[in-house]
Amino acid sequence: MTLKYFDLRRVLKPRQARIVGPLLLLALLSACGESKEKKPGQSLARVNGEEITVLQLNEELQRARVPAQQQETATQQLLESLIDRQLLLSAAAKDKLDRDPKVLQAIERAKAVIVAQAYLQKVVGTPAQPTTQEVADYYEKNPQLFAKRKQFDTRQLMLETASLDDAAKAAVDSAKSLDDVAAWLDSHHVKYGRNAVQRSSTDLPPQLVSKLEQMSKGQLFIVREGANSVIVALNDVKDAPLSLEAAGPQIQQFLSNKRSKDLADAEIKRLRAAGQIEYLNRKPGEAAPAASAPAASTAVTPAAGDGATERGVAGLK
Repeated sequence: MTLKYFDLRRVLKPRQARIVGPLLLLALLSACGESKEKKPGQSLARVNGEEITVLQLNEELQRARVPAQQQETATQQLLESLIDRQLLLSAAAKDKLDRDPKVLQAIERAKAVIVAQAYLQKVVGTPAQPTTQEVADYYEKNPQLFAKRKQFDTRQLMLETASLDDAAKAAVDSAKSLDDVAAWLDSHHVKYGRNAVQRSSTDLPPQLVSKLEQMSKGQLFIVREGANSVIVALNDVKDAPLSLEAAGPQIQQFLSNKRSKDLADAEIKRLRAAGQIEYLNRKPGEAAPAASAPAASTAVTPAAGDGATERGVAGLK
């Protein structure tokens, strides 16, 4: 195996690295080699005959978004990572994994996702930032998220959903506290973990916030999330208002993201209307699927006597 690379830390003086910055230094390094020519793809390493270039390293640095004070160290680490990646690619090619049908399918999928995202990014571009008035309007229209924000303190027992059988549910229904539930789980040798979680009304779905505000302290409810479940006790509810000044950056980011999403959704809707879509191999009488399926929500089952319907609780974890 032939493996050559430059140790950038030996070539550069620390003070130079701090002042000039890794990206410019790499360009200088590429211009100061044995060849006087400026090559955009100037090699930094050669691994089994394959070269790793300045352009590749620069792209890794941009993707990593490393703080300026850490870029000198990160530059060398990323170069080593590129070398490792190339070694793995060489080994995979030697084993002909690059021709494996599953690998080719994964590559095609990744390519499709990247190209589709690039198109949406081109269409969406950089939307105009929300104005100060837009931020203020959103703040005023959503007092439960800001001016009247609440903080919910909870204690939790986390266990496998399979352990939450009818007997366990009955124990939760009859328990007066979370400690009673823990004692029952201990006596039946059910494994669980404990946790304490704080969430604000800004983090939770509005329906859940409304429900939590109506609950009494100590009331129990169950959150089911597939293979895992959480038994939750509402420990305390506190006022936690946010001023417009404090909430402003958060609101601005939210409105900016929403604007980007709305533009992307509008473009997809336009493409659907203009495109030719045929659903094949459907059963007779089967309706066409919806354009986009809503995300599956987590089910919440209140303790006995609560009577609430199941609702999303993704924020309460």
